[in-house]
Amino acid sequence: MDKRIIYGFTELQIVVPDNGIIGLHADNLVIHNVLVDGEPARFQMYPHYDELQDKNRQCFVSSASFAAQAAGSVYISTLEYECVPNLLVMCSRNEKSSSEEKGQKQYENELQPLNESKQNVKLVHIDYSVETAETGIHFENNVLHTDNQLRRSGCWFPCMDDSTQRCCYDMEFTVASNLVAISTGNLLFKVLSNDDPPRTTYVYRLNVPVTASWISLAVASFAIFADHDNLSHFCMPCNLPKLQNTVEFFHSAFSHYEEYLKTSFPLGSYTQVFIPTEMAISSMSLGASMTIFSSHLLFDDKVIDQVIETRIKLAYALARQWFGVYITAESSNDEWLLDGLAWFLTNSFVKKFLGHNEARYRRYKENYAVCKVDDSGATILSSSAAYQNLHGTQCIGLYGKIRSWKSVAVLKMLEKQMGPESFRKILQTIVLPSPETNHSLRTLSTNEFRHFAKKFGNLDRSFLKDFFNSWVGCCGCPELRMGYSYRKRNIMIKLATLRGCTAPPESRESNIEWPGMMSIRVHDIDGMYYDHPILPMYGDTLELFEIKCHSTKNSLKSVGYDDGGVALPGLHKGSDVVSQFFWLRADPEMEYLAEIHFYQPVQMWLNQLSKDKDVVAEAQAIAVLETLPLSFSVVNALSIFLNDSEAFWRVRIEAAVALANTTIKDTDLAGLIHLIEFYKSRRFDAYIRLPKPNDFSDFAEHFVLEAIPNAIAMVRAADKKSPPEAVKFILKLLKYNDNTGNPFSDVFWIAALVQSMGELEFGKQNIFLLPSVLKRIDHIIQLDRFNPSHNAILTTSCIRTLTQVAMKLSQYINILE
Repeated sequence: MDKRIIYGFTELQIVVPDNGIIGLHADNLVIHNVLVDGEPARFQMYPHYDELQDKNRQCFVSSASFAAQAAGSVYISTLEYECVPNLLVMCSRNEKSSSEEKGQKQYENELQPLNESKQNVKLVHIDYSVETAETGIHFENNVLHTDNQLRRSGCWFPCMDDSTQRCCYDMEFTVASNLVAISTGNLLFKVLSNDDPPRTTYVYRLNVPVTASWISLAVASFAIFADHDNLSHFCMPCNLPKLQNTVEFFHSAFSHYEEYLKTSFPLGSYTQVFIPTEMAISSMSLGASMTIFSSHLLFDDKVIDQVIETRIKLAYALARQWFGVYITAESSNDEWLLDGLAWFLTNSFVKKFLGHNEARYRRYKENYAVCKVDDSGATILSSSAAYQNLHGTQCIGLYGKIRSWKSVAVLKMLEKQMGPESFRKILQTIVLPSPETNHSLRTLSTNEFRHFAKKFGNLDRSFLKDFFNSWVGCCGCPELRMGYSYRKRNIMIKLATLRGCTAPPESRESNIEWPGMMSIRVHDIDGMYYDHPILPMYGDTLELFEIKCHSTKNSLKSVGYDDGGVALPGLHKGSDVVSQFFWLRADPEMEYLAEIHFYQPVQMWLNQLSKDKDVVAEAQAIAVLETLPLSFSVVNALSIFLNDSEAFWRVRIEAAVALANTTIKDTDLAGLIHLIEFYKSRRFDAYIRLPKPNDFSDFAEHFVLEAIPNAIAMVRAADKKSPPEAVKFILKLLKYNDNTGNPFSDVFWIAALVQSMGELEFGKQNIFLLPSVLKRIDHIIQLDRFNPSHNAILTTSCIRTLTQVAMKLSQYINILE
């Protein structure tokens, strides 16, 4: 470890091609010796990067566009070079006597299947060393770890680093006796040598065939937390208390997946390794039966703000073991399916352990984001052209998230069409071990999954063809704009629908037809609601539909009027039609991935916000009310909802943000007053008019209150700047923050206050408060320097806020001076 050198050998049983040359990937490796069936063999090494470096020296750019083209050219060249094996081993057939050859053939026929009896299988032994660990494997501070980035396995052991080559592995790692070597598969045993100083050899075996990219290794003086027989967690000794607190839920998630899929974990045991944050290449590096995480995901029992996101990340990594490692994509066009299935399994964990509201709200926000961004080839889930032209970049960054969200949305739509039990049966069939091998050797393709949907879901062939063609093979989502009129005489709703697509015409095919029938839900005044599946997803650009009302009662309130008979603003303002219903909703169960614009009177949106207890309905109502002209009824409804402790906390936060945005449109600061009054009612002492000591015992209430300062900072006065009252209030919260007697950490709370100051806009009316803001930020940085916060979150927040303030004020600074 101190010299950062690895000595090793690898043995591979390889079917030799007709030309007698075996190609392997071996980057940054020093090859000392190669044996084929025990005999020395000739070999040649062709470093991938020497030629690329020579080419890079010839790159001269004169503008940003040329720089981008040069970088793209180097990236594509690197991918092309890395695909080609660079260690060539010459295998020549040994001449044998006829009797030896006859005996050898008889022996091979006894061991091999009939179709493999004539294959030329050789045992290749390679002695090598890693003397300069640049990529794929990393040394730092007596810690070693690998990463699973594209084609990086060949950087620490010779292999066929190809997605089509899968095999089982026997692994032995010899390290100093004070170190622990953690790798994929099951730990069979460890042996302590008689060397001076002594060394320990860890022996692992992975009985499930996987590609070389899923082989991982981590070596350090790890502390272990043994969860259950087949679950282990490792971290640096200083983080052991955090580790135990972080993974206390994990066995429940592990058992839930096994129960849902009705089979045991396919890779034997599962290990989670947490390495120091400064070493981690990414927050998560997947391997077969193990995942390497950054330790910034760990938290102790005093931290509550990180719980949800960390649990979801760990649950997703476990789901990827099933769909992605154990079951792999047949081709690059099928990778969306494995990612979607892993997120589908993760969402089942979210629903069961984090709550139905959390799961629905997340899905609503994800679908909304997909509809806004799904407009180009980068978001087509299965496209050979996209993979060839974008070279994998569509799977990282924003587009990577959008593709993941779209993948799981497509699978959720299929689940709605066939029913949850039928869809569950498909997943159970996919992971079902083969009776011949006791484990699955197969890949999964989009066409095969489509066949399962027809077989187990009883879905029509034509429906599936249109479904996969529209949602998987193309970009864009349906865009539906709906409004209605009510006919009192025949108690009928006439619904007008204008169809469109979120993607421009040049980005998608003209003959795409979205299959299915969307429901319109009518909430009658008798308290009942009725779903009417009348709206085809595909049809004429403009269509009219009729919906029969069920209620025979009349509402006491006319549509478009408030309690005093004053006309409310909205599309139906001035309507004198007596309503038979409270409000309407399109696609209430989110059966389709579609951008829906529904037009109804303001009062109906207010009814939906106050009476419909579905978190999606509440969020939709707030989103619409936020965009409407300001009125007392809207501000009052948002304030009432914010104060409702029974409402879901994430939607209450949206109401707070909406209140801030309504203030931007007006000059009387009504929204700011409501926000400050709400906060004071929860956290201020009525007698001394100062904040009480922190009390985070009610987590939902804490998260809402934590978001209020940011909402207050978003308020703008008539001059488009932050009102002085808003700046003073946030400064007061920071000045009098008191965590005495609170069992939970307040670092995330302080960080939220600091980040809210980054949202402030300074002008003539409040610029005198800027020195106080900067002084308070500097004070927090100095405190964090002497007593570091969790993951240095306070210093990070301060730097981010100072950057935001500097960028906003830079326009007033004369650079020439």
